[in-house]
Amino acid sequence: MTTLIWGAGAIGGTLGAYLIRAGHDILFVDIVDDHVDAINESGLTITGPVDEFTVPASARSPAALTGEYQTILLCTKSQHTQTAAESLAPFLADDGVVVSVQNGLNELLLRDIFGAERVIGCFVNFSADYHAPGEILFGGRGAVVLGELDGVISPRLQHLAALFRDFDKNTLTTNNIWGYLWGKEAYGAMLFVSALTHQSIAEALADGRYRQLYIRAAREILGLADKLGIEAYGFNGFEPAAFLADDGDGINQSLDTLTAFNKLSAKTHSGIWRDLAIRKRKTEVIMYEPLLAQAKTVGFALPLTRRWIDMIHEIEDGAREQSLSNLDELNAEFA
Repeated sequence: MTTLIWGAGAIGGTLGAYLIRAGHDILFVDIVDDHVDAINESGLTITGPVDEFTVPASARSPAALTGEYQTILLCTKSQHTQTAAESLAPFLADDGVVVSVQNGLNELLLRDIFGAERVIGCFVNFSADYHAPGEILFGGRGAVVLGELDGVISPRLQHLAALFRDFDKNTLTTNNIWGYLWGKEAYGAMLFVSALTHQSIAEALADGRYRQLYIRAAREILGLADKLGIEAYGFNGFEPAAFLADDGDGINQSLDTLTAFNKLSAKTHSGIWRDLAIRKRKTEVIMYEPLLAQAKTVGFALPLTRRWIDMIHEIEDGAREQSLSNLDELNAEFA
């Protein structure tokens, strides 16, 4: 049975290449014609410290796709979720499932479009970058977790986890996928703040001048999750419980562990930074819109979150430069 991967970039390309190498029937869909052509002509190449290999692969543009598919792994940027979901809908089998292998809370949108019974959530924290048509840098491994939206450990979830373990043998299933997704949102807030500068992730998290800023960025998101009754889960050194408890020693230990974790990756900067500094395009900051909406509903203030979101938009629009002065400005306002 063919598994369709919608989006052959950093996440989808890395995952798909490993699955092909393990013998699975994978078909990629991507909107970048040069990337589609390169995959069809020369295969998909994975580079970096984790692995170096090329697999023969097939890719289509959405317009050239035919057939129906039982499993579709949605691996696009958050801002493309709505369009991608509308495009893939005709190709999803009546009893098929869409798996959101993305950053953000896109499962909420997909649930509204397809119904909860046709969506599985996924949390990933491995590092990868699209480098060129047909080439993906796999910078380092990280947590991979799958979960049904209602928390049931279903047979189809277990089957999907078996598939993912051909990419990462440590793939987990969970009865609280929302906990992992909210944990990633809190960690992601720190990554967005770091992308206001040109520092690497490791440099940013280790910089004592701004550590309190990163802590507050994460704590705002975790505080909202707590207000909503969601227990945010940790991963790869990130410990939400320490942040929520304002445990200074625990927080510093968590940040030190995250710094060490990121130093091991060949991907030194976040995809957010790369979008701003290299590719000069919009980031995934839209993934925080559902959080802002929920915060408004429950009357929870997110002043720092709103401010760094504004700064990201200003950089996207060319009205602000990436610089440590942005963090100095935030420190002056929120210290």
